[in-house]
Amino acid sequence: MQQNNGFLVLESGMVFPGRLFGFPSPSPEELKTVSIAGKSAGEVVFNTGMTGYHEILTDPSYTGQIVVMTYPHIGNYGCDPDWSEAGTESSEGTVRIKAAGLVVRSLYTGKVPDSRITLDTFLNDAMTPGISDVDTRSLTLHIRDQGSLRGVIVKSAGSGADLTPGEAALCGDYLSGFPEMEGRNLVAGVGTDKPFRLNESGKGPHIALFDCGIKTSIIRECTNLDCVLTVFPSHTNAENVMKAHPDAVLVSNGPGDPAVLHGLIRELRELLGKLPVFGICLGHQIISLALSAETFKMKFGHHGVNHPVRDELTGKVYITSQNHGFAVREGSLPDDAGVWFTNCNDGTIEGLYHKKIPVKSVQFHPESAPGPEDTTWIFSSFFESLKS
Repeated sequence: MQQNNGFLVLESGMVFPGRLFGFPSPSPEELKTVSIAGKSAGEVVFNTGMTGYHEILTDPSYTGQIVVMTYPHIGNYGCDPDWSEAGTESSEGTVRIKAAGLVVRSLYTGKVPDSRITLDTFLNDAMTPGISDVDTRSLTLHIRDQGSLRGVIVKSAGSGADLTPGEAALCGDYLSGFPEMEGRNLVAGVGTDKPFRLNESGKGPHIALFDCGIKTSIIRECTNLDCVLTVFPSHTNAENVMKAHPDAVLVSNGPGDPAVLHGLIRELRELLGKLPVFGICLGHQIISLALSAETFKMKFGHHGVNHPVRDELTGKVYITSQNHGFAVREGSLPDDAGVWFTNCNDGTIEGLYHKKIPVKSVQFHPESAPGPEDTTWIFSSFFESLKS
């Protein structure tokens, strides 16, 4: 049920009024007792997708972020648990939202198909706050100008259209102490905590999967190709991976700053050259760091389903789904690593390959969900290459 007197407060001092929905937001006074690991506060990022809000909210890569949908009308087709991208985070009968909050211009509040629930109910059940009636165009332009900002969704005890000076000061104090995304290790809070097998009877290659917050669709693409998967926690050492006798290693997507994942980088470096390695999104960044390249925090990142990338080996352009706030610094790549894909909009690296050992990675999401299926061939291409 929507209610008045909601606000999105940014660390820049900008305040965007709106109407709260989903799980109740804290008041500025209650922020004193709100854990940074909880909801309502996080890095505010905008997503340009017209659809796919359910997949976006359940993607573990959005952990610690408040998502702003730039498409104005959101929620009109409801939510279905079958669309969840929570990967190994999902338990039977439960769909988890990893995003810290949702910001929309116009929230659909009408009837949805009988087998689905409304977006308002979905957020409420998953203890995630939302705010509608926000000027998302102005908010998006502010983020593009200032870069990704920390923000918090709060309710006001007052009856006016603005936060009181005291409430604004409390929000400012809270955000000043809230950690920035750069330097945050969020992988430790997502993914599995123990190894397990999937599709054990598969006839395809046996893949050791580092679960850094993997999306359900990546698992689905692998099992659709009849791969056997041994899923490992992100903190697994190289020795235990080798004991499973896999044919290759896949490093998944995930949240946070890749540069602080020193243990994972070290263990992956041990595996390079011993097994073929493939990475997606965060996995691409981890592989790059293991090859002694560098990553950097982007101004506002890539979040959407319409990002064009160019295959530098063929010259073809593909439309891709993306969600990342960090990228690999091109000048830091070693001489034996080549750029596979490049973002057509800003020239950032979207994929790499190694010239001497079997290593490939992509920054975008070839499994789509939400988004186009232009690059799903990358999965079959990589697994087919294992035969040789």
